[in-house]
Amino acid sequence: MENQTIVDALMLGLLEGLTEFIPVSSTGHILLAGHFLGFQSTGKAFEVLIQLGAILAILSVYASKLLKLAADLPRSGLAQRFVLGILVAFLPAAVIGALAHDFIKTVLFETPKLICIMLILGGIVLLWVDRLALKPKYHDVMDFPLPVYLGIGLFQCLAMIPGTSRSGSTIVGGLLFGADKRSAAEFSFYLAMPTMAGAFAYDLFKNRAVLTSADLPIITTGFIAAFIMAVIVVRYLLDYVSRHGYALFGWWRLIVGAVGLAALYIWG
Repeated sequence: MENQTIVDALMLGLLEGLTEFIPVSSTGHILLAGHFLGFQSTGKAFEVLIQLGAILAILSVYASKLLKLAADLPRSGLAQRFVLGILVAFLPAAVIGALAHDFIKTVLFETPKLICIMLILGGIVLLWVDRLALKPKYHDVMDFPLPVYLGIGLFQCLAMIPGTSRSGSTIVGGLLFGADKRSAAEFSFYLAMPTMAGAFAYDLFKNRAVLTSADLPIITTGFIAAFIMAVIVVRYLLDYVSRHGYALFGWWRLIVGAVGLAALYIWG
């Protein structure tokens, strides 16, 4: 990797862990921060590969639930339908992500102004949805009908544009399809597991020829930092959104997007 330091990797890893599971776009934050830090990674691989830390964080926090789900799977129709629902929700992003991978990495990832605009637009949408007088029909992630899982999966595809937010798009989709605030956030956790693992594996495969052992310390630092911070966020996020909703994150996006546009205008 070029133009990077361990300190930069540590800062970006903490930023990844902080923002991955809240609806503010971790990729958008990392790309903007990397732009102003002058951080450039080989094939933009760092920004995707450090997500392994966040993946392992959600797996560790949800270990008991996942083990119970696995134990119930052979005999429980509810568990089987839930796993099918996750797969149905995952499929659209998997297909589009594979087909559009090169365009996303070489064009969208290289457009800081677009990221800022999407942060602002997403913040407006999040504030609007949070204030809607929605009447939730579903309070448990395992009770969603299959069409709801598919609808949330289609919403997730919006996150192919950096700055949109994977968690933000799935949460908004969940709320609009009738989930309450807690279950919408929780399903975004479950859907993150195959989505982020798939993105990690595919990006590692695509960059296998250009990554070297010299990249390992930078990626490892970012990975560890992302893991620690993501564990903290996952443990407290559901209780927070149950009580306070998503307005904080909407304003967060507006501020970061506006500051980013101003900085781009001043410094380029």
